[in-house]
Amino acid sequence: MDERAPRRLAARPVRLVPDPRGTPFTFWYALVLLGTSVYARYGDPATVSALLRGSSTDAAHLATVPLLVLVASALWIAGGLASPYAIGFVLVLTALERRVGGLRVAAVFLGGHVAATLATEIPVGLWVMAGRLPETSLHRLDYGISFGLLACVGALTALFRPLPAAVVLAGVSALLVLDLLAYEDPLSNWGHPLALLSGLASGPLVRRRRRYRELRRSQEREGMRETSEERDVREGRRMPTGQRMPEGPESRGVPERSRIPEAPEAPEAPEERVGCEARRSAVRDPQASGAGAGGRASAEDGPTGV
Repeated sequence: MDERAPRRLAARPVRLVPDPRGTPFTFWYALVLLGTSVYARYGDPATVSALLRGSSTDAAHLATVPLLVLVASALWIAGGLASPYAIGFVLVLTALERRVGGLRVAAVFLGGHVAATLATEIPVGLWVMAGRLPETSLHRLDYGISFGLLACVGALTALFRPLPAAVVLAGVSALLVLDLLAYEDPLSNWGHPLALLSGLASGPLVRRRRRYRELRRSQEREGMRETSEERDVREGRRMPTGQRMPEGPESRGVPERSRIPEAPEAPEAPEERVGCEARRSAVRDPQASGAGAGGRASAEDGPTGV
């Protein structure tokens, strides 16, 4: 245990960043976001602007191509790689995926992204239809990963103990309140608390998955701890406790198939079998065998004697 402790401490910083084997969803998603951010920074401005507007989850696009824009809008980072959302994405999603797996992380991220987007954009469309907002509100630019990221923050805090969870939620809530007070982008600012709440609502799902993964890992570790006695039992050199080894060559470690078979006894000939039977009858009744022999001889010699 003393030798493993430095290795575990040295491996902890590495576990903060995604890798293709341990956190495949976060790793490949981060590569996609890296590519789109680099292109948004160094690509043709006109092409980048057209792509961003085509990926916007505004009310007009949600009414015509909802699935396309819901997926495309999550492929960009508002503010690029310099945005705090980029660092938060790597740290939060990596920590969450290592605890609950890639499928749960994808479900939480997409659930928060879709729920917060619909909750903020559908009222805009209704207000435009009611004449309380201009039609230009239907084409506002709205993209990024902030909704999904905050949903993952809520799901991650659901795995914490009460005190750390309360501290994290208090800090994140304070930042969201400051954004609301700044009133720079009201729809997005109201969508962030909704996304955080959707992540908190997924707490039972991620907690159950975490308990399952921890139980499976503990079973795997216990299975790897095989003692010498268990190895002997598995290889057949020893019986389990409370049982005795069977008598025979197997108990001495010699397999049955390695024994030299004994030669079978040769069958007796018919004449030998008859002779053996006669000798056995003579041994059992010697007088009867003698009388029989003398009577036959006297009958043959009778005339000469007379």
